[in-house]
Amino acid sequence: MDKRLIGLTGGIATGKTTVANYLATAKNIPILDADIYARDAVAIGSPILLAIAQRYGKHILLPDGSLNREQLGAIIFTQEDERQWVESLIHPYVVHRFQEAMVKSPSPTLVLVIPLLFEAQMTHLVTEIWVVRCSQLQQLQRLIQRNNLTPEQAQARINSQLSLEEKAARATVVLDNSSTQESLCQQVDMALAMSTTNKP
Repeated sequence: MDKRLIGLTGGIATGKTTVANYLATAKNIPILDADIYARDAVAIGSPILLAIAQRYGKHILLPDGSLNREQLGAIIFTQEDERQWVESLIHPYVVHRFQEAMVKSPSPTLVLVIPLLFEAQMTHLVTEIWVVRCSQLQQLQRLIQRNNLTPEQAQARINSQLSLEEKAARATVVLDNSSTQESLCQQVDMALAMSTTNKP
């Protein structure tokens, strides 16, 4: 039987982690997370981290040799060309890790959490797409609070992604996270019951 591969995405700070945690704990579905693979891609001593350090200089590294994410974020969230360059290194690594994990997993259903599912052109990895959305104001407020950013910094991160409207238009399922967590989980239950094999 073919696997059910759910691509879970949405805007930054819209609630992807909440949905993923619910699917993992309440439904016992394995979660594969692009952010974890992306962190592995820039581990200390990795070829990708070395390439980043060569491009931006030693100040892009912390004293222990790890990536200074704050410094890199200041570059890539304000300069699109630089963001594309960094992503061109990291995305192929992430795709490879997903493919490895999918082959190894015996589970009939997997959830692939991919914040940049559309932007990184990874829709071919999944059989359906779930987009978590909320209002623009909620998204901005949640991001400011979660990452301790200024409104301008938060908006720059939101602007670096495809709009929520465009993501929702391309979704198999849209999950509305503008209300309560209970409401969100009920929507997840309904989406899970709605087995679909339509490939995006």
